[in-house]
Amino acid sequence: MSTAITVRVPRDSAALAVGADAVAATLQAECARRGLALNLVRNGSRGLFWLEPLVEVSTSAGRVAYGPVTPEDVPGLLDAGLLQGAPHALGHGPTEQIPYLAKQERLCFARMGLTDPLSLADYEAHEGWAGLRRALAMPDAAVVDEVLQSGLRGRGGAAFPTGIKWKTVMNTPSAQKYIVCNADEGDSGTYSDRMTMEGDPYMLIEGMTIAALAVGATRGYVYVRSEYPHAIATLNDAIARAEAAGFLGSDVLGSGRAFHLQVRKAAGAYVCGEETALLESLEGKRGIVRAKPPLPAIEGLFGQPTVINNVISFASVPLILARGAAHYRDYGVGRSMGTLPIQLAGNVKRGGLVEKAFGVTLRELLYDFGGGTASGRPIKAVQVGGPLGTYVPESKWDVPLDYEAYAAFGGVVGHGGIVVHDDTADMAKLARYAMEFCAIESCGKCTPCRIGSTRGVEVIDRITANVNRPAQVKLLRDLCDTMLAGSLCAMGGMTPYPVLSALDHYPEDFGLATPDRAAA
Repeated sequence: MSTAITVRVPRDSAALAVGADAVAATLQAECARRGLALNLVRNGSRGLFWLEPLVEVSTSAGRVAYGPVTPEDVPGLLDAGLLQGAPHALGHGPTEQIPYLAKQERLCFARMGLTDPLSLADYEAHEGWAGLRRALAMPDAAVVDEVLQSGLRGRGGAAFPTGIKWKTVMNTPSAQKYIVCNADEGDSGTYSDRMTMEGDPYMLIEGMTIAALAVGATRGYVYVRSEYPHAIATLNDAIARAEAAGFLGSDVLGSGRAFHLQVRKAAGAYVCGEETALLESLEGKRGIVRAKPPLPAIEGLFGQPTVINNVISFASVPLILARGAAHYRDYGVGRSMGTLPIQLAGNVKRGGLVEKAFGVTLRELLYDFGGGTASGRPIKAVQVGGPLGTYVPESKWDVPLDYEAYAAFGGVVGHGGIVVHDDTADMAKLARYAMEFCAIESCGKCTPCRIGSTRGVEVIDRITANVNRPAQVKLLRDLCDTMLAGSLCAMGGMTPYPVLSALDHYPEDFGLATPDRAAA
């Protein structure tokens, strides 16, 4: 038998959903039938979802990519010289030279697709654990200061400085402190957390361990949404391997310091992506929002000081510790430092993950990376920041994507989710959907969110039915003002964003000849 050729087929959920397992099985069977030696590796996804299942072959010139590959394509690919990286209609040449990848600035996702997600040796060979080892050699306060100086802000959407949160927990005396990872990734069109947990789980484990050692926590939990079974399985496996190898447990890397980490499966409520509702759920209670103060950093899980961060926030930390704060801070613009994994979804030709430094524009993302709409029709609206984000009209597509620039026109960057709509979208229906979504998902604790969203659906229905439309539009705006100012958390406080932006920028979809007031 010939020398085994290494071929990679992703094990990521997105690849599995379009047949990656069947492609891998066919490849193995066909190679065995032909007497070809194959070393099949199930890697993470590169995030080029329109090419999944993306098959990569190791050659002397690097990896060569083919995709999207179906099981029926495999015999023809082998006939054409797949194992030698030969040209084929499904071929894209060297993977790293695919423009979608080559134009990115991958810091957090640098290993994604390169490694076997569960291989500790692979992780370590690609700079894994370097941040933890450096952190163990530093005073705790210096570790926190390094994160603070990096400018890292919460990637879950709130954009609160991560280092300040850690510093508060570090300086709050308590016999027990906790580290909690918010992996309840419920925003429409987002998947960077899932990709991290499935494709590079040790990065998250390392980031949480560094946080624990820095603030004096000994226990941690990853709260993962129930719709992510593959992520939960991969994380549990990775935690067991990391513990067996001494990266977790009672004596982290022989330091004499403990950090025990467990996965907790969420129950499917969108509001549990809000940190205090998440903590309630984690304690075994109904997931409803807590009033603040006290902040979770002071009284969090079980009433103890708790660092609660998003997956990408924790996953950014190992690199910051390994290469220093300045390396990370040099990316980005203004106060938005570092990079953001941006997720392109909806009606877009080339959907997938794009990690870029802050400052990239929406137009670059939509056309240079996304290639326009999948339908081939003009783009009409783009929702940035999840289901409660604003609809961004074309007049704002050249604004640099950063927290402050978006806030200046009423937009939000959120978790980096971008959902594209073509010119067939009815913005009044989408506005109604935002209110309906809030009505269904509201935890019910505060009146503006619980009642306001239900009334919002009714008012939008009257607007579109032209029942005293001018008065109903005014009522809708008043209602949105109440929700914005009076809601207890972002669930009710941000639901008006998509509603008002749709009303301001697409008045014709509400039956208005012109905006009833100047759009932002």
